[in-house]
Amino acid sequence: MPSFVRVATAASVPDPGRELVEVDEQLIVLLHVGGEFFALDDVCTHDGGPLSEGAIDDHTIACPRHGAKFDIRTGAALTMPATHPTRSHEVKVDNGEVFVRINDE
Repeated sequence: MPSFVRVATAASVPDPGRELVEVDEQLIVLLHVGGEFFALDDVCTHDGGPLSEGAIDDHTIACPRHGAKFDIRTGAALTMPATHPTRSHEVKVDNGEVFVRINDE
């Protein structure tokens, strides 16, 4: 199982907000919403659009290309044209530092 990797300080990501980070050579969008942190692959499963450039609304993020929405907590595809989820990853905050562990599934 991959280990947690430090990606940011909690204070450096506004709430609501996001930061594009790299973990184990993968681009991940780190999201800070409602005092919680979430991490998703930075890819829309419809056409590969960069989710890190999308609008955040409550617990959803929209792909900037065609508007497909994803649940930032689970990666679930919520609206067309996306029909498949994007991967979500485990996040922990320890002493003001944010860590992400890649989900290999």
